[in-house]
Amino acid sequence: QVQLVESGGGLVQAGGSLRLSCTASGRTFGGYTMGWFRQAPGKEREFVASISRGGGTTDYADFVKGRFTVSRDNAKNTVYLQIHSLKPEDTAVYYCAAGGSVMTRQSRQYRSWGQGTQVTVSS
Repeated sequence: QVQLVESGGGLVQAGGSLRLSCTASGRTFGGYTMGWFRQAPGKEREFVASISRGGGTTDYADFVKGRFTVSRDNAKNTVYLQIHSLKPEDTAVYYCAAGGSVMTRQSRQYRSWGQGTQVTVSS
């Protein structure tokens, strides 16, 4: 299984921006579709965004409403999640996950997960 490490979370005021990063080990990063999920206390883990192996196709949850952008740099073994106009309801632990050859919104179809990075948005 590929090892994933997220970074870039933190405390930010509403309306601010964050750029989350997820770096993978190994030399076959380009063989995985990648997904971003988030989970708040007392809530189920929910899909945020996904990106195809080559980075040419993306998928977003409806609540994103244009505020989130997922991208990847396979030469750096890294996938990113750029978040603008943060809202308090965005507060959660954000996870990246490695999938197979087909993009999916279902967390159970991902087999490798990072440790998560905390995003806290204050009013």
